[in-house]
Amino acid sequence: MTTQISNRDRLFTLLGTIITQFALGSVYTWSLFNAQLADKLSVPVSRVAFSFGILSLSLAIASSLSGKLQERFGVRKVTICAGLLLGASLSLTAYASNLILLYVFAGLLVGFADGTAYLMTLSNCVKLFPERKGLVSACAIGAYGLGSLGFKYINMYFLTNSGLESTFNIWGVIAMVMVIIGGLMMKDAPKQAPQTAAATPVRDYTLAQAVKSSQFWMLALVFLTVCMSGLYVIGVAKDIGESYVHLPMAIAASSVAIIAVANLSGRLVLGVLSDSVNCIKVIAIALFICLAGVSALLFAEQSMFSFYFAVVCIAFSFGGTITVFPSLISDFFGLNNLTKNYGLIYLGFGIGSIIGSIVASVFGGFAATFYLMLGLLVISLIITLTIKLPGSQPTSLPRSSRNNLPA
Repeated sequence: MTTQISNRDRLFTLLGTIITQFALGSVYTWSLFNAQLADKLSVPVSRVAFSFGILSLSLAIASSLSGKLQERFGVRKVTICAGLLLGASLSLTAYASNLILLYVFAGLLVGFADGTAYLMTLSNCVKLFPERKGLVSACAIGAYGLGSLGFKYINMYFLTNSGLESTFNIWGVIAMVMVIIGGLMMKDAPKQAPQTAAATPVRDYTLAQAVKSSQFWMLALVFLTVCMSGLYVIGVAKDIGESYVHLPMAIAASSVAIIAVANLSGRLVLGVLSDSVNCIKVIAIALFICLAGVSALLFAEQSMFSFYFAVVCIAFSFGGTITVFPSLISDFFGLNNLTKNYGLIYLGFGIGSIIGSIVASVFGGFAATFYLMLGLLVISLIITLTIKLPGSQPTSLPRSSRNNLPA
């Protein structure tokens, strides 16, 4: 029988998750520190910037492991520990005296702390609101996006007035306190129990069962595709505008603000839409929009309008997809093991964050990555239009509700 949890505890967990996600999103202000860290360590900016790639990969790996930590210790304890590690890692980063220490403190440790709390708290909150999964995802992941915007101004203020080391220390304390407060407000979501034949049966795939289905790997490819497209374009948008579209620096740089708005809009619009439209259809819409943006970069006459159109489409699609995907995975494989099942797929976030840059480096330019994105988007769109729910339960439970998807 499913353990009940009060509405008050559900709402407190939602609020705690939003506070935590806002603090965790602060890591996306990392580019503010590249130049000053490069001067301090006397190394090229590109080497300092590589620490964010390590952070992204570490974040994804930690996300895939956080489900087991929650099972053993509970969401509250793991979140509090993640907050302590995040604060300590940022403070240690302030005193990194060489690149190796920077990669360890800012890359491995900050990424691990952020990833441990990110997916676990998001999935736990979604499980508490099965009737409003899209809206809850939009609130939580929207807070993560807003965190990068809010901390941009916080960190810029202290960088300007207090210096590099003080800023890392202050940032670490603020983020740590927010994550700890958020963690103290959380409750673990109860497990869904098998129901009688008269009731709607519960999908309940363990990770070992989910990975045996072709649907799991098809959805993993879709997620990798969108993450690669979104993270690559978001990360080098200014450079694309200047070097590829040949726009003035000021116009190209303004894409950063445009991307932030489009990214947040995608999280809110597609997240809310997924509560009334099948998640797989919402992902198909997101892929079509992303495809339009990439096509504009490759085939449209290059101009300010086509550039802005492209980055808006890609950022909107990326934000919406990572918001809807937890709900999509729960539709296919159930809520009970969402953190583990989505955690493995979430490795695509870390892998996708580096693939685009590698392809561009090997083949000498943006176009090669854009063509790879185009091909993967076409394949992913076909997958979303044809994929079916797993044909039968891997356990003794009754066949699942189809959620209006084709069987």
